[in-house]
Amino acid sequence: MEPLVAPSLLSADFGNLSKDIEMINRSEADWLHLDIMDGVFVPNISFGFPVLKHVARLSCKPLDVHLMIVNPEKFIPEVKAIGAYVMNVHYEACTHLHRVVQQIREAGMKPAVTINPATPILMLKDILPEVYMVLVMGVNPGFGGQKFIEHTIDKVCELRELIQLSHSDALIEVDGGVNLDTGKRLIDAGADILVAGNAVFSAPVPEEMIHALKSL
Repeated sequence: MEPLVAPSLLSADFGNLSKDIEMINRSEADWLHLDIMDGVFVPNISFGFPVLKHVARLSCKPLDVHLMIVNPEKFIPEVKAIGAYVMNVHYEACTHLHRVVQQIREAGMKPAVTINPATPILMLKDILPEVYMVLVMGVNPGFGGQKFIEHTIDKVCELRELIQLSHSDALIEVDGGVNLDTGKRLIDAGADILVAGNAVFSAPVPEEMIHALKSL
């Protein structure tokens, strides 16, 4: 099965978002990945719900919303209101993760959990049967364009084994440092979804890069 590809809006041209979103709509991209940062959980601020409302109106692709924020459960209604398909929260940001996952599902969205590079895969063992997807960060979250952390490949392999042992159907998504080289190795390791920012938006023809990623 070919991988799903979710271009990350964080690397788009914020001076002309509608043009880049139209490109994604035309492309073979499966989802649109949206990184929301609060400057607290990660050392950066991206965009908030006023911008996301316009993005949701323009996008024809399902929205994969990744909350890099503290207390993400407070914003379940707002994420639901923009029509998100997936709501992604960090393991490290949720004191009561199981409850948050339940609340996301009850709101009608697909619940997903993200882990930072230093968080062991084994920490997900008890939550795997409850989630639609796990996002493995290939860089430390907060900034685009960082160098890929090689240990991510091993983490994806380990997560694939744990999913099978847990009798879970969870998908594996990877965000950070994804390009044609790392993307191929991640897919071979067991990843299902590739989030790509710089690789897509800095390409001479972004739609061709999306096609190439889907062909890995």
